[in-house]
Amino acid sequence: MNCCGIKEEPREKTRQPLNTLFPPKSQTSVKKRLLVFIVTYNAERTIGDVLRRIPADLKTAFDIEILIIDDSSADNTFSRSLAVAQGDWLPFPITVLANPNNLGYGGNQKVGYQYAIQRGFDWVALIHGDGQYAPECLPDLLQPLLSDTADAVLGSRMLQPKRALQGGMPRYKFVGNTVLTAIQNALLGCRLSEYHTGYRVYGVHALKKIPFHLNTNDFHFDTEIIIQLQQAGLRIAEKAIPTHYGDEICNVNGMHYAINVVKTTLKAAMQNFHVLYDIKYDCAPEAHSNKHYKEKLGFASPHRWSVERIPSGAKVLDLGCGAGMVGAALRHKGCHVTGVDRFVPTQELDHFILHDMDSGLPELDYSLFDVVLLLDVVEHLTKPEMLMLSLQASGLRPEARVIVSTGNVAFILTRLSLLFGCFNYGKRGILDMTHCRLFTEASLLRLLHQTNFHIRQVWGSPVPFPFLFSGGLGQLLLAVNRACIALFRSLFAFQLVVEASPRPSLSFLLQEAHNHAERLRETDSDL
Repeated sequence: MNCCGIKEEPREKTRQPLNTLFPPKSQTSVKKRLLVFIVTYNAERTIGDVLRRIPADLKTAFDIEILIIDDSSADNTFSRSLAVAQGDWLPFPITVLANPNNLGYGGNQKVGYQYAIQRGFDWVALIHGDGQYAPECLPDLLQPLLSDTADAVLGSRMLQPKRALQGGMPRYKFVGNTVLTAIQNALLGCRLSEYHTGYRVYGVHALKKIPFHLNTNDFHFDTEIIIQLQQAGLRIAEKAIPTHYGDEICNVNGMHYAINVVKTTLKAAMQNFHVLYDIKYDCAPEAHSNKHYKEKLGFASPHRWSVERIPSGAKVLDLGCGAGMVGAALRHKGCHVTGVDRFVPTQELDHFILHDMDSGLPELDYSLFDVVLLLDVVEHLTKPEMLMLSLQASGLRPEARVIVSTGNVAFILTRLSLLFGCFNYGKRGILDMTHCRLFTEASLLRLLHQTNFHIRQVWGSPVPFPFLFSGGLGQLLLAVNRACIALFRSLFAFQLVVEASPRPSLSFLLQEAHNHAERLRETDSDL
């Protein structure tokens, strides 16, 4: 449904009656609380007209309030807004506030959204005080929220591009809007028609889930809040709105705005790739289990490498088994798998022990196992040396295999980041914020040597490009990365995988001495 409200036509002919958009409520139903938030700066001439154009019959469907916040204007915006609010010709209660200092476009929005949260509103609609966005469109923009098909609604001028030009949008702004939106969609994997509209309606529940208070005070606040909604997995709908450009003064430096938009979008995309980290984009719901770990069996990875090298029928101990994906694949090969983790796996294993590896090894007969897996575990331990020493002395047979994998902190992108003075932790990847220790190839091998393990084989794993790029591109990048690893593993390996065996423990050697002496005595007695 497209928004109506063409300025040249009478309002009653250009907008559907409100009762066709919002069904009548019963006597016992509670109206949703709607805050219409008008951001103003030097809007003395236009604020009265904007208020007049807000559909009066919204009050039949909502418990509505108007909030005007003057951002320390240089004209008489505040006094004019106050005079309008004190009149009796508008059917809505109006609150007028004024920032003592200019907070900027984004800063002004933060204050208004905080007002909506503290006062317990259900929805907040953002309108500009200069009249650029048609207040008559509010009923249409509210519809996806009322039907619970969206958590935020953007009034888009670009769903019908020809109407944007017909409405007076300068061609250079039209081209800039189109190009910036295309870049943002490509970087973020989205399909919005426009990121740069200032006409929006948010569910207050959605605003509570994102740290909008950490956003810029500048004009690209609008881009940052869209990215946060996307990262939080919230639903964004778009509704077509008419475009109007009058004689209002534009306070946006177009080139500066475009640069900021690209920079902040690129940063968010890099965070999705676990290269950079910014806390304001850390909006995804927190996973308090192993379910957020993805299996990596479909391409070259430590998971696949381990599964391929473990023979059928082997008895496997998977320390830090995560969701149990590797154990399930090994069981499919006929292996017997015992898993250990501090979270219950989602996959079925032969045996499972609930245990925190940071407290040491669980009580088991380790001589029973042919293979011990420590896949992406040692970096999460505060004292991996103690765990490896305990494992070496646990009674593992010398022929048993221990497979250890960890991120390579000497990976080329990390090295380049350090070159430019950056060391960015993230939600996943080499610099996962849950990592307690970081390893290079040399330091991982040193850990194993010093805890009395014999190194059998070292392998470098490429970047998990299939997580980042679908189709042939991901596979092509994997092939290129593997070729680079063959030339310089410690520089180009994203993860390191080491297969090792425990050197015989003193207890084992002592028992061997007893056994050998007994065999010699038996031989001597036979002679």
